Amino acid sequence: MPATALPNDIDTLKRMLVSRDETIAKLVAEIARLKRWQYGRSSERMSELMDQLQLALGDLPETADESLLVAEAPADTSPTQPSNNITVLRRRPRAFPTHLPRETIVHAPTACGCPHCGGQLRTLGEDISETLDYVPGYFKVHRHVRPKLACRTCSHIEQVPAPSRPITRGMADAGLLAQVVVAKYADHTPLYRQEQIYRRAGVQLERATLAAWVRESSCLLEPLSNALGPYVRQAEKIHTDDTPVPVLDPGRGKTRTGRLWTYVRDDRPAGSRAPPAVWYQYSPDRKSERPQKHLQGFSGILQADAYIGYGALYRGGQIVEAGCWAHARRKFYDLFKHEPSPIAQEALARIGALYAIEREIRGCAVALRQSARQQQAAPLLVSLKDWLEQVLATVSVKSELAKAIKYTLGHWAALTRYCDDGRIEIDNNTAERSIRPLVLGRRNYLFAGSDGGGHSAAVIYSLISTARLNDVEPFAYLRAVFERIADHPINQIDELLPWRLDLLNESLPKAA
Repeated sequence: MPATALPNDIDTLKRMLVSRDETIAKLVAEIARLKRWQYGRSSERMSELMDQLQLALGDLPETADESLLVAEAPADTSPTQPSNNITVLRRRPRAFPTHLPRETIVHAPTACGCPHCGGQLRTLGEDISETLDYVPGYFKVHRHVRPKLACRTCSHIEQVPAPSRPITRGMADAGLLAQVVVAKYADHTPLYRQEQIYRRAGVQLERATLAAWVRESSCLLEPLSNALGPYVRQAEKIHTDDTPVPVLDPGRGKTRTGRLWTYVRDDRPAGSRAPPAVWYQYSPDRKSERPQKHLQGFSGILQADAYIGYGALYRGGQIVEAGCWAHARRKFYDLFKHEPSPIAQEALARIGALYAIEREIRGCAVALRQSARQQQAAPLLVSLKDWLEQVLATVSVKSELAKAIKYTLGHWAALTRYCDDGRIEIDNNTAERSIRPLVLGRRNYLFAGSDGGGHSAAVIYSLISTARLNDVEPFAYLRAVFERIADHPINQIDELLPWRLDLLNESLPKAA
C-alpha cells in the first residue's frame, strides 16, 4: 500500500500493524512447519501431504502374456499360390532354464489293478508339465509327472488328475506368486524392479506377466479380504483413518485423488485375546458416504481423527466418537519446534503426563484401565481444561496457539471419553500405524493405474497387514494360502485367515 493511501488515524494504523504482524507470524510458522515435516525426524512428520500414500499398482491392460507368444511366419508358398501375408501367433512351449534345480513329483495311481476289471496295469506313457516355483534365495522348477497306466485286460487307461494350480493353466507356483505379491506390497518393490532382479537369476519374467499375476492373486485373495470385513465390524471398538491415492485419469491426462481407508480391530492393549485384524477399503473419493457404507451394521466405538465426514456416523447414536490426543499434541508440538513457547511447552508436559499413565496400564484388563484413569488421569484432564481456558483468554484469537487450544477444547468430549471407558485408547495411533506401511512406498510408487488397481491393493494390503499383526510372516502365510485356496471350500474361507492358518500349520515362521 503506498504511503498516500494509509489512513491518518493512529488507532487504525495500530490495528493494521497488529494484523500485519499476525499474518507474517502465521506465514513464518507455516514455512517452518513445512520444512520440519520434510526434513525433520520421521516420528514427528505429520503433514498429510508429505506422509500419505503415493501408490502405483502397475496395472496394465488385460492382454495375453506376450512373453509366451512368438510370431510364426506363413509357410513358403508356390509361385502360383500368392501369400496372404498373415502372421500367425502361436504359443511358445514353456522351457525353463536348464540350470535351475528340479524336483520331480510323481502322481501315480494308488490302485494296483484296473479299477474297472481288476486286471494288471502296464505303463503306457506319461504326461509331464512344469511349473516355476520360488524358494527364498533361488528359483526351482517343479516337474509334475503323471504316469499313464493301461489295463492289459480291458485297455482302460488310468492316470491321476493334474494337480490344481493357484492360477488356472498358469506357470507360477504358490511360492512365486507369494514372492511377487509380498515384494510389491510389503517390500515396496515395483514390478519393473522385480523383473530386473529375476533376470539376474537367469529367469525372464516380463512386467506384463507379473502384473497379470498380481491381478489374479488379488482375485484369489478377495474372499479372504471380504471375510475380514465382518470380523472387524464385530468389534466393540474400531480405529479408522484414510490416506490419499493418486489414480490415473487417462481422459484428462493427469491423476485424480482416490482414498484408501483403514479399519483396525486391535484390543490387545485392553487385555483382549481376540486376534487383531486390519481391513482396507478403496474409494475414488473422500465423501462421507464411503465410511458409512464400509461400517454399515457396526455398533460401538469409532476412534478416529476429527474429519468432518465421520459426523454422519455419530448422529444415529449407534456409533460413539472417540478422539485422538496425538492430533491435539501435534499442534502444540509444531508451535514449540518453531518457537520455544513456554505455553506450548507446558501443554506438551501436561499431555505427556496423560501418556505416562497409559504406559503403566497398557495390556491390563478393561476395568483396571478405567479405574486407573478415573483416579489418575481425570484430575489432570480437569486441570488441563481450566488452564487452556485461562490461556485462551490471554492470547490473540488469530494466533496459532489460539487455534491449537480451540481445537483441543472444541473436541474435548471426544478426547476425554477414553477416561471413562477402559476399552478406548488415548489416541488413534493404531490406525496410523496401519497406514505407515503404505506411506513407506511413496517414493517408489507414483500413482494407481485405475480404481480396480486401488481395489486390488486394498485386498492384498489387508491380508499382509493382518498377518503381520498376528506375528505371521507374510510370505509364508500367502504361500500357504495359495497352495490351498484353489481347492478350499468357499463356505469355509475363514479357515484360511492368518490366525486360523497359523494354528493349522505350526511351521509358519513368525513375522520379523
